[in-house]
This record gives sequence, structure tokens and C-alpha cells, in this order.
Amino acid sequence: MSRAIETVKAEAAGGASARMAGGERRRQIIEVAMRLFSQRGFRGTTTKEIAQEAGVSEAIIFRHFANKQELYRAILDFKACSGSPADLQSSVADAIRRKDDFAVFYGLALSLIERHENDTEFLRLLTHSALEGHELAAMFWDRNVRGLYEFVGGYVRERQRDGALREIDPRVVVRAFLGTVIHHSLNNTLWDTRRSLLDVSNERAAEEFARILLEGVKARAPRGGDGKPGGGGKSKRRAPSRRKNQRRQSPK
Repeated sequence: MSRAIETVKAEAAGGASARMAGGERRRQIIEVAMRLFSQRGFRGTTTKEIAQEAGVSEAIIFRHFANKQELYRAILDFKACSGSPADLQSSVADAIRRKDDFAVFYGLALSLIERHENDTEFLRLLTHSALEGHELAAMFWDRNVRGLYEFVGGYVRERQRDGALREIDPRVVVRAFLGTVIHHSLNNTLWDTRRSLLDVSNERAAEEFARILLEGVKARAPRGGDGKPGGGGKSKRRAPSRRKNQRRQSPK
């Protein structure tokens, strides 16, 4: 008897054990789909291939997921528990309460870098979805990226009101920050896996990225006309000395 027939019978039988088997099968399908999507892209992967790789029939795939869109949503739900904006926010909650700007951006950078490093499959999948204009990219944007912009941008606005950060569109700050971190992760994951160009620890990278960002956005004391902090007055030029301008008259 084939594995597909056994699975159908187990899931149709009902009871606690069957429900557990169904949950495990659903998770397996999600994991197989993610792996194939990350390797071949969405256009290069069919539900038939997912079923073959999972050792089930296509009918089993559609028993768990009514259509491909439901499968895509399940993938995001599967990853949401470890990569949502709410989860990132909780990882730096103490630093936010203390208004420790460096700790906030360092913590966020380190969390993102480590998640990208530990889940290269999902990072590749998202890259494929963006390049192919796939609907999963739009779903991820609405669920995750917008929320991250709102969270980090909200913190930036709060610190601007405190006078700690200079006035600049918070969205620009968020994009500069995320762009740096994501570019670093893509280099390590896709283009320079041997890290021949830059080989630093995750902690060191997060530290330097946070410092670079804050050096660019932190508020500075107003400068006077002499270029030094404070003062506020214009520097005064000294009038030329008359003695230097007077010509010595040679005796006649």
C-alpha cells in the first residue's frame, strides 16, 4: 500500500492520533514547499513536484491547502512566530524603556542578522518571490515589512520629540538601517558565502551598523559662527592694523 493511501486512511479515521498525523503532514508539506521554492523559485515549482518530494499525492496537498494562496499564507504563518515585528519589538523592549538608542538598534540588527543566518532558506524564498513579482512578496510586505517600519519609525519619532535624534523623515532612517542589515545578510547568504570581502562576527557587524546609523541621525549641539558648538554668534573679523598698512616714508 502506498504512502499516499496510508495517509488518506489515517487522516480520514479521525481521533487524536489522526489529527496529530494531519498536523505533522501539514508541517511537512510546508517545509518541503519552502525548500523547493527557495531552490527553484515559484515558477519552477509545481504542486505535483511538492507532492512527489513529500511522498504524497496532489490530492493530499489540496486537502490541507485549498489553493496555492492558502499554502503561501501558511508559509508566512509558519515563520511569523519567530520573525514578526512584535517578536522583534519584544527582543529590545528593555532598551526601548531605557531609551538606549544604541542598545535598540544593536539588538534589532543582531536579531535580524542571526535570523537571516539561521534561516537562509526563507531568505532565498523571499528573494525569489520579489524577483518574480510573486504574490508572496506582497503578502510578506504587508504582514512584516510595514509593521517593522511602523515600529522602528515610531521609536525614531519618539526620540526626535525627546531631542535625541535630529529631524529627518523616520522612514528614511528605517530604510537606511534595514538596507544596511539586509544587504549584509544577502552578501553572506547569496553572493559571498565564503565571506572573502568581509568576515566579521554578527555581534561586530551589528555594533558597527548601529554606531554608523546613530552617528548620522543623532542630534547635535548648534554650532556658532566659529564652527564650535554653542556660542551662536558670528565671528568678528579684526580690522587690519594701520601700522602694517602705513608706508614708511623714506627721508628726502
